[in-house]
Amino acid sequence: MSRRKIIFGAVVLVLVTFLATSAGFLYLMNAWSSDVVSTLRVLRALHVVQSRYVEDVPVDTLIAGSIKGMVNSLNDPHSVYMDPKMFKEFMIETEGSFGGVGIVIGTKDKQLTVVAPIEGTPGEQAGIKSGDQIIKIDGQETKDLALDEAVNKIRGPEGSKVVLTIKRAQEVKDYTLTRSNIQIKTVAGKLLDDNIGYIRISMFNENTGNDFVRKLQELEKQGMKALVLDLRDNPGGLLDESVKVAGQLVPKGPVVSVVTRDGRRETHSSSLDQPKYPVAVLVNGGSASASEIVAGAIQDTEVGTLIGTKTYGKGSVQTVIRLDEGSAIKLTIAKYLTPKDRAINGVGIEPNIKVELPETKDKDTQLEKALEVLKSKL
Repeated sequence: MSRRKIIFGAVVLVLVTFLATSAGFLYLMNAWSSDVVSTLRVLRALHVVQSRYVEDVPVDTLIAGSIKGMVNSLNDPHSVYMDPKMFKEFMIETEGSFGGVGIVIGTKDKQLTVVAPIEGTPGEQAGIKSGDQIIKIDGQETKDLALDEAVNKIRGPEGSKVVLTIKRAQEVKDYTLTRSNIQIKTVAGKLLDDNIGYIRISMFNENTGNDFVRKLQELEKQGMKALVLDLRDNPGGLLDESVKVAGQLVPKGPVVSVVTRDGRRETHSSSLDQPKYPVAVLVNGGSASASEIVAGAIQDTEVGTLIGTKTYGKGSVQTVIRLDEGSAIKLTIAKYLTPKDRAINGVGIEPNIKVELPETKDKDTQLEKALEVLKSKL
């Protein structure tokens, strides 16, 4: 052990021992500022629990619990404490693959809710939809379950099973899903009739921006004259990747502005000289976060038409702050604004043309409308 760690440990021991006496604690309560007093209260609680609880509890467990409680007290479903296991899974997911059933979840109206199923995964294949409420996981009620705990319960080894009890409207149904290794290919596309390109982005991970550029170039070589960008059930992801995508479609100027609590503003911009072709964007209630950045920029700059239903309404920005080698906090640090300074958090974005998708899904009325709009501009 280094000399620095020994000295630090000795100082903490003296401080905690001093605080353990009521005289020492009251002295500091009267002498120090409220912020310091609050910090010392936590230290005293740690000492009391560790020294007097009926069973021995590791300090790491107590510290992790206090951090988790601190973050949960924010009442922000997008701010979470990630223990080493959860942090590792988070990093794998943003890099492009993870183990689970392939649904992105969030909290809406204080209820665990499916933001979007990921294409080609067990969740999507079982028929789970955006907006479904998850009321139980393996029989355990979710109403008092933190978002990170729910994620950990749904994920697991490939081949294992999890039972999700889903409420949709007034219907409650159990879905037994077999977990698989979710490989996320976020960009897919093809050329449709009348030289109209179609590109689907399922979410925004580290590869999305570059993959989108490659797919655009491929379709342009085939003679693309207009583009349908499908962002339905896209739960979002990395802000920088959404800016890369928007930068291929919207003209030179702001794409999104990130505003912190002290009013500082950071604007991410496009450098595109001018739009190349008409664009129609498909959105729905599962279009969230980074996908709303792209949709909002296209709508505000009027380079494209949004078609479908209102988006999810996640207009906040999170950053991941490491606490040590294994754990981290994902913390909401800012809100974002569209190019016209619209704040969409909790509100969502209304499409230019509202089109509902039939429950039977025997035909894609939203895509049909997008093609109709684009053909009229060719």
